[in-house]
Amino acid sequence: MNGHKPAEPVIEVRQLSNRFGDHVVHEDLDLDLLRGEILGVVGGSGTGKTVLLRSIVGLHTPSAGHIRVFGEDLTELPSAKRSDIEQRFGVLFQGGALFTSLNLQENIAVPLIEHAGLKRPEAEQLARMKLGLTGLPPEAATKYPSELSGGMVKRASLARALALDPEILFLDEPTAGLDPIGAAAFDRLIVTLRDALGLTVFLVTHDLDTLYAACDRVAVLSQRRVLVADRLDVVAATDDDWVQDYFNGPRGRAASQAFSAHNTHPTHRNREQ
Repeated sequence: MNGHKPAEPVIEVRQLSNRFGDHVVHEDLDLDLLRGEILGVVGGSGTGKTVLLRSIVGLHTPSAGHIRVFGEDLTELPSAKRSDIEQRFGVLFQGGALFTSLNLQENIAVPLIEHAGLKRPEAEQLARMKLGLTGLPPEAATKYPSELSGGMVKRASLARALALDPEILFLDEPTAGLDPIGAAAFDRLIVTLRDALGLTVFLVTHDLDTLYAACDRVAVLSQRRVLVADRLDVVAATDDDWVQDYFNGPRGRAASQAFSAHNTHPTHRNREQ
């Protein structure tokens, strides 16, 4: 995000409610995702971070409210038109969700064959390019998910999320299960891809290091809605017990100090604008 004028929202969530029987997860929730930003979404257990993501990408039907994407209200669109918009999304699920019986190039070729109509040889050639984009070596293309490290699975899953050249990338706990070195490398990869491909990123995480290293803004889910959505320094100063414990407790202070000491994040200066 480097423009001087405010970025436009590509997603607008308004008065969103999600109920499961008597259990209310969200009520009158509002949130914007701005073009070109990496938005980190955090919150305590049970605040519905993944439910919110699934609501936006069309995997869960909200109980009430509206979700506008690229100016279109997804809750009111016919299924064919909604499907067209949803193909402009790329989603990396928490577990990777790769097909275990397919090798990596076959995994990434699936959406290219099904949605882009490519022939298998063309799809697999493009799949190898996507794998390379995420930093995987050429020989990884013929490996199966069971043969990969956790970090390689994450990168392969990201390659599949990028298969159809999405405009918006949704990441659900992308660094979960990675060691600190692998997680830091993945954070840098997300920022690099955002800058190179012009992506907008909606990132659900609990990883404080990811928030500091990659995110332009942070949205905190609390009390069934978005408590605050702003630059990280503004969020960390919010007068709320959970926010203070999370951002200003021992781990939060350590993440902040580490980021300050080793700051090479290219969007850091833009957060101050």
